[in-house]
Amino acid sequence: MTMKYLALGAVLALTPLGAQAEGKLALYNWGDYINPAVLEKFTEETGIEVSLNTYGSNEEMLAKIQAGATGYDIVFPSVHMQDIMSHLDLLAETDINEDPAFANIDPQFLRAKTDPEGKFCLPYAFGNVGIVYNKALAGDITGWKDFLALGDAGKKIIMLDDLREVIGVGHIMNGTSVNSTDEAEVEKAADYIIAHKKGISAFSYDSIPLVTSGDVAAAQWYVGANIFVNEHPDTLGYIIPEEGATMYQEDICVLKTAPNFDNAVKFLKFYLKPEIAALNVEQQMNGTPNTSAQALIPKEIADNKTIYPPQDVLDKLQIFEDLGRDLQLYNSEWTRIKTAQ
Repeated sequence: MTMKYLALGAVLALTPLGAQAEGKLALYNWGDYINPAVLEKFTEETGIEVSLNTYGSNEEMLAKIQAGATGYDIVFPSVHMQDIMSHLDLLAETDINEDPAFANIDPQFLRAKTDPEGKFCLPYAFGNVGIVYNKALAGDITGWKDFLALGDAGKKIIMLDDLREVIGVGHIMNGTSVNSTDEAEVEKAADYIIAHKKGISAFSYDSIPLVTSGDVAAAQWYVGANIFVNEHPDTLGYIIPEEGATMYQEDICVLKTAPNFDNAVKFLKFYLKPEIAALNVEQQMNGTPNTSAQALIPKEIADNKTIYPPQDVLDKLQIFEDLGRDLQLYNSEWTRIKTAQ
C-alpha cells in the first residue's frame, strides 16, 4: 500500500530471474529500496550472484506472487502485508531469530502479529510519512494543520495517492486510530480531507521535483525525502507533523516457493551484521532496527530526529494493520474523496 520509492523496473539484474542453480539469489523489492553496495558485498563475500526486480506497492507484489510468479526468493513486505502473506501461507520459516546476531534487533520492531518472535522474517527498515516543503513558499510549518492551511490559502500542496495515508491524516487530526474500522470514524476522517480538498492540487507520488522547483509549496511524503533535503538544504525541509504521523516498516521475508532457500537464509544472516545495516542506512536514510548499527551510521543521519525520532515522538507514530474485509470502508471513502468537488 505504501510506495516508498517509485519502482524502476529491473533495477539490477545480474542473473536471469528464473535461474535456480546454486550460487543464485533473486530479490523482489521496492524500487530503489536497498543500497546496491549491500548486494555487491554479499556477492563478494559469498560468491552468490544476486538478481533484483522491483515493485511499487505491497499489492502489486502480492498479486504477482499469487498469480504464480516463480523464481523469487526474498520479498520485502510492509508489516501488515507480512501478516496477510502469512495467513495465505506464502512465507517460509527461516528461524533467523536463532542466529546469535539476532540480538542486534530491537524487540520493539518485531511488529508482525503472525511472527512475534521473528521465526520467519527479519526486521529491515522503518520510517515515517511526514511533510517535505519548500522553505521559501511554506515558511516554518510544524504539522498537518499548517500544511493544509497552505492549500486553503491558494498555495499548491500534494498528498500521496494512497487511501490509507490520506485518510490517516484525517484520523490523526480527529484523534482516531488510522486502523479504525468504525464506520462513523472513517467517514469523519474522510470528511476532514474533503473539507480541504479544493486546496489539494493532486494525489501523487511524483511531488519531490515540484516542491524543489517551487511549483508546489509542500507535499505529504516519506522520510526518504531527506536524501533530497541534503542535496538542496537551502530549498527543502522535512518534518514529522507535531500532531502525529504514520510510520512504516518493512521486513525481509523468504517465500515458501524460494528456489534458493539456503542462499536466502544466508542473506538474512548477512544483513544482521551491523556494518551491513549501517551501509544500507547510509544510502537509504531510513531507520534500522539493528541497534548495534547505530554507532556505525554517519553522524548527520544518526542525529537527524526525523530519521531517528526521540522515543516520545516514535511512540506517537501509528503503523497500518491488516484490516481484512474492513478495508472496503476505506475504499468507499477514498472514492468519495477522489470524486468530491
